[in-house]
Amino acid sequence: QVQLVESGGGLVQAGGSLRLSCTASASVSWLIINTADWHRQAPGQPQRELVASFRKDGRPYYVDSKKDRFTISTDTAKNTVYLQIDSVKPEDTGVYYCAANIWTAATGSQNYWGQGTQVTVSS
Repeated sequence: QVQLVESGGGLVQAGGSLRLSCTASASVSWLIINTADWHRQAPGQPQRELVASFRKDGRPYYVDSKKDRFTISTDTAKNTVYLQIDSVKPEDTGVYYCAANIWTAATGSQNYWGQGTQVTVSS
């Protein structure tokens, strides 16, 4: 079974930076992260909005409003996807979720979500 675990959230002052991590683990020895997304759920909002993605061609994608301050990256050796947020703003506050399409020999390619990590930006 594959699990995604996010970390790196917390309370940060406006203007600061933080890096979120999303690590995939499985009971098998080898997995491949095909694609990965970061989503944000704002306080009081039921829906999650896409923030950044790593596509199959290996190129990152960002929603227009996040291009200048958000950076998505991967470390394949650690099965980890990162989201760097610079010059954080109060409107970045929310729960950040990682979603990924992951292949293992046992399950083939499946979609998974992490449990989320809370980011709170103080002004």
